[in-house]
Amino acid sequence: MLPDDMDAVFLALGHRDRRRMLDLVRAHPGCCPRDLEDQFPFSRIALLKHLRVLERAQLLHSEKQGRQRRLYLNVVPLQLIHERWTTDFSSLWAGKLTRLKYQVETTSTPSKRKQKHG
Repeated sequence: MLPDDMDAVFLALGHRDRRRMLDLVRAHPGCCPRDLEDQFPFSRIALLKHLRVLERAQLLHSEKQGRQRRLYLNVVPLQLIHERWTTDFSSLWAGKLTRLKYQVETTSTPSKRKQKHG
């Protein structure tokens, strides 16, 4: 994923109403912009501008069916960002936390164990 593409995704996700739009589209794949209008307190024009931002970030895919436009969530940009920030570090930190957990559990003093059981 190119840096500009990633910037577009973060910009799109930075707005609470756009995140809510993604949630609604995820819950109702193939919905139309008209279906979303009642869910937001702003005009249809503002809604369409928000949808355009989401489409530019490739978080939404739309298909024209006759006079209607159907909306679908595209999770690929989110997955690419997730992999970039977690894959390299997750195994490292998961291993460190596991070792710390075992170290804390095995170095527990006998007096503390007796207090728990006694």
